[in-house]
Formats: sequence, structure tokens, C-alpha cells
Amino acid sequence: MDPTGTPFSTLIRAASHEQHTRVGTSSFMSGLLDGRLGVAAYTRYTEQLWFVYRALEDAAGTLRDDPVAGPFVRPELMRAPELERDLAHLRGPGWRSGLRALPATAAYAARIAACARDWPAGYVAHHYTRYMGDLSGGQVVRDRAEKAWGFAHKGDGVRFYVFEGLTNPAAFKRTYRALLDAVDADDLEKQRIVDECRRAYDHNSAVFRELDAEFPLSA
Repeated sequence: MDPTGTPFSTLIRAASHEQHTRVGTSSFMSGLLDGRLGVAAYTRYTEQLWFVYRALEDAAGTLRDDPVAGPFVRPELMRAPELERDLAHLRGPGWRSGLRALPATAAYAARIAACARDWPAGYVAHHYTRYMGDLSGGQVVRDRAEKAWGFAHKGDGVRFYVFEGLTNPAAFKRTYRALLDAVDADDLEKQRIVDECRRAYDHNSAVFRELDAEFPLSA
């Protein structure tokens, strides 16, 4: 808790609320959810997620014993294998050919890798914004994709959003909040984590802006 007695999980959620809302209502995401963008845009977005989650999960093994980041390394959360199954469905068996990170995605992945290497507490901020966001709001994207493009319910094409290792997602979120509340950091370091959380949302916003440029919506 901070000096006011507020749990850290509450502080980090409140501090990032405005940016979280802005990312969730970006033109690109709005276009996906309301049907103005097609499966090509969804595929391109999935490609960008793969680069981001590769950065998160490639670093996980080196952080397993870290006192701050280690408790957040949870195998049941890992998304890269599911993204690869989705990309094979969306792009075909040669899905890796021509796969390209947007400049904003490359910068995002590089920042995650830098935190994992030099500042594990910063890695926690990126872990929180990605996994908790996709575990929650990502379910809206999955539902829309299934309805719009005929993907099997929780099947290929949307497996990224299906956390099969979590038998009770609501209980897991409570566990995750408890991990945040118990994070091994002083108040100054916690504020730095909150600031990095905001930075993570800025990276997300930059990716969406570049996706907007690739898939402009008609007026």
C-alpha cells in the first residue's frame, strides 16, 4: 500500500485509466469492432501482437528468479504459441514469410526487452498492461472476430484471446492484483512502475496510429 493506504493494484489501475480508455476507443479498434474494417486489418493487428508478446515471453525465462518480476512469470498466461496458431490460420502455413513489425511495434518490443534486461520492475508494468488488458477487453475482440469472419468459437484465428490455462479468470485476476499489491518495491519505485505503465499505453497508442494509417476508414 502507499502512504494513503491505497493498494498498489488500485493505484496502477486508476493512474492508467484514461489512457486505457483512449487505446480501447482508437479509430482502428473502433473500426474493427463495428465492422468497418475487415479480416486483413485484424490479421495485421495479430501480427503486431506476436512481436510484442515474443518480447514479453522471450524475456520471461531470465526473470523467473527476479524478486520483483519473477512472481509475474506465469506459464498459463503465455500467448506466443496461440498467436502462432492464429497466424497460421490467418496467413497460411508460411505465415512467417513477409511478417513485418510496424516501426511503433518494433519500438514497443524494444522497450519491453530493455526493461527486462535492465529494469525488471518496468517489465511488470508492460506485463500488467498487456495480459490484463487482453484477458479482459480482448474478449470483446474475440467475440466480434467470431461473428464477423466466421472463426470457430474460441478456435483458430482467435486462440490468442482464449486463456485455456485459466480455469477461473476472475479468480486469477484477484490473484494478479494480490501480486501487484505485494510487489517488492518502495513507494518511489512503485511510482516509476506506474509511469512505465503509462508509457506502455503510449506505445499501444502509437501502434494503433500506424495501423490507422495502413487501414484508413472512409468518412
